[in-house]
Amino acid sequence: MMNTPMIEVKNLKKYFRTPRGNLYAVDDVSFTIERGMTLGVVGESGCGKSTLGRVLLRLLPHTSGQFLFDGTDVLQLDIEEMKELRKKIQIIFQDPYGSLNPRFTTSQSIEEPLEILMPELDANQRNARIMELMDTVGLASRFVNAYPHELDGGRRQRIGVARALAVNPEFIVCDEPVSALDVSIQAQILNLVMDLQEKMNLSYMFITHDLSVVKHISDEILVMYLGQCIEKAPTEKLFSKPMHPYTQALISSIPLPDPRKQNRERHIIMGEVKSPIEPQPGCRFAPRCPHKIDKCVGKNIPLLEVEQDHLLSCVVFGREE
Repeated sequence: MMNTPMIEVKNLKKYFRTPRGNLYAVDDVSFTIERGMTLGVVGESGCGKSTLGRVLLRLLPHTSGQFLFDGTDVLQLDIEEMKELRKKIQIIFQDPYGSLNPRFTTSQSIEEPLEILMPELDANQRNARIMELMDTVGLASRFVNAYPHELDGGRRQRIGVARALAVNPEFIVCDEPVSALDVSIQAQILNLVMDLQEKMNLSYMFITHDLSVVKHISDEILVMYLGQCIEKAPTEKLFSKPMHPYTQALISSIPLPDPRKQNRERHIIMGEVKSPIEPQPGCRFAPRCPHKIDKCVGKNIPLLEVEQDHLLSCVVFGREE
């Protein structure tokens, strides 16, 4: 008997109403995440990846679809049930300064989820937990009473990681947690979240636009374009054999430190991103795709398994007839 994945997202949609019609931010996205694994979600700005993460955490209401956590549909829970589940699902935000209350010290920022979600702890237990978390994420105890403006970006993000870990979650959405940090600090935070995953058997959905980062941390990668999943595969397979023209272009844009490889083939994306408001049926990348054919427009392109564990939405390189 097959084990049920810890995370199952089925046909999830999130539309925003605008004066010109519905904006399709997330459109019919489905995926699974096994316990202890990391799914990387990549795509350029505006593709819907951050909206996807916020809908899963119910920071934004969904339009339709399901998000099953250990078989429970999170999107149908009432307020009290959701409060209990928040102990198991947490988020690390992109901006380590904007996500912290500027009037809270380090200890107060970490203590807040403990007060709300674990009221059974007394003050001494909360203080002990705060110091334990600071040690876990590599924050020196001398910063316990520091305010966010007194810390650099890396230390602020460590507070964000500690706050997400405070209630012992099982699943964490990492919404571009290193994009606002210097490269040297990025490596420290990435190594931290990977070490924590191994130590605590955490599952991640790691949202980023940086493919070199997602390659380093992810077991599988989901590529989004204008609200849709257009390709999904294990990391090594996606990087060794990208099939969708958009994925090929993203991977070819990764800078290489070896100057001898700078003359490699590049896949250049021409044109501009079309409007996500009331998009017409068909491949949404078609207006920018050099391989476009008549079958690319007129009807929606399903996400099909073209190889084992390799899903693709493309009539040119896939098997769609």
